[in-house]
Amino acid sequence: MIPVKGFENRKVAVLGLGRSGLATARALRAGGAVPLCWDDNPEARAVAEGEGFQCEDLLQQNALEDAAALIVSPGIPHLYPAPNPVVAAAGGADVPVDNDIGLFFRSFATRDWDGFDTMPKVVAVTGSNGKSTTSALIHHVLQQAGRPTQLAGNIGRGVLDIEPAIDGEVVVLELSSYQTELARSLTPDIAVFTNLSPDHLDRHGGAGGYFAAKRRLFAEGGPDRAVIGVDEPEGAFLAGQMSMGQGDDRVIRISVNRRLSGAGWNVYVKKGFLVEERKGRQAGSIDLRAIKGLPGLHNHQNACAAYAVCRTLGLAPRVIEAGFASFSGLPHRSQIIAEVGGVTYVNDSKATNVDAARMALGAFKRIRWICGGLEKEGGPGDLAASAGAVVKAYVIGREAAGFALQLKGVEAEICTTMEAAVARAVAEAEPGDTVLLAPAAASFDQYDSFEKRGEDFAARVRALLG
Repeated sequence: MIPVKGFENRKVAVLGLGRSGLATARALRAGGAVPLCWDDNPEARAVAEGEGFQCEDLLQQNALEDAAALIVSPGIPHLYPAPNPVVAAAGGADVPVDNDIGLFFRSFATRDWDGFDTMPKVVAVTGSNGKSTTSALIHHVLQQAGRPTQLAGNIGRGVLDIEPAIDGEVVVLELSSYQTELARSLTPDIAVFTNLSPDHLDRHGGAGGYFAAKRRLFAEGGPDRAVIGVDEPEGAFLAGQMSMGQGDDRVIRISVNRRLSGAGWNVYVKKGFLVEERKGRQAGSIDLRAIKGLPGLHNHQNACAAYAVCRTLGLAPRVIEAGFASFSGLPHRSQIIAEVGGVTYVNDSKATNVDAARMALGAFKRIRWICGGLEKEGGPGDLAASAGAVVKAYVIGREAAGFALQLKGVEAEICTTMEAAVARAVAEAEPGDTVLLAPAAASFDQYDSFEKRGEDFAARVRALLG
């Protein structure tokens, strides 16, 4: 646990008592603060009260009086599409609003570090797609290299739930836009921007607000080194803003769309080979084609970002390559479920938006594609041009018929349920095919989460294959 500093003997309100909220309350108490907690869910309040925390409706008169801060969980809106009433009340009462990420950065360093030979570092990874895989890949490579490391944030443990740093440790944080937009303190040593595609636009008031939330990690964080994907205009713009000019190697540009040139520090993929260039000269190379846990261009982009971070941390290319080779991937992200009769079954339930699904479709050759769900802004129509490898689509979701109509030029069968889609795909698959779950949509019309959707896919595949 990271005890929170700066609130000794002061009341701090905590709104939201999920994983991060409870961890925040514990860390505040460990640092000497007096947490006052609330969650609209009675079961969540009961868990907190069972740990001895006081729970009180923060909208009650005087509840926020004398509060030093209001700490908000990531899922709670503070501005768009409308601020949560408690957040609005805090603003009216001049109570500062923060989140667990802000508390972490103000509390992580301690006097113990004075005796360390190597200062701990924080790597923070954000972007639309690939955050989790990139974070887990960095963490895995460091582990394989024998470096002390912890993984937290939007993946794994809450940031305040990790252990205090030891000598030379690297903490890898996956940070969503919900987390970066509100944190009052953002000071990573290395910041990573993977890519940007439309997502969570209602929460951020549009595409500009979404990019601005990601950009805060760099503009306000002031990292010593920035690793930035430049395949979208926003990433190219951000890299230009962070760089002081040609040859500034504090910015490492990454790409899977083109060779990067220039006097700076670049990492790119060309024909399946990851290439590192510094000052116009090649400094390293890895053949990614045979690495089973990193299929497709989207994972090659993740590999570029992880490689750049690990090089910044002093690891040699061959050490990084060995770590890549032993990486098995994450559940629900290009996860191979089975390989039977020449057919490969892949769970990419995390492909909840069009860009993520496009990357998944580009990773395999003959695809029987299970897709559909709760449509996000833009819908699946733009995927038609990327569906050349699709033999047939099997569409699930409550609005499966409408989803299927948008898949122009793709043979589509309306299945509605996962059970029906998997059964049809398994029955029709031929040797050399890949049965791919890459929904290009959210899961909430039929499942509580993309994880539940992926688990259902995997269970039905395994049941049919015996």
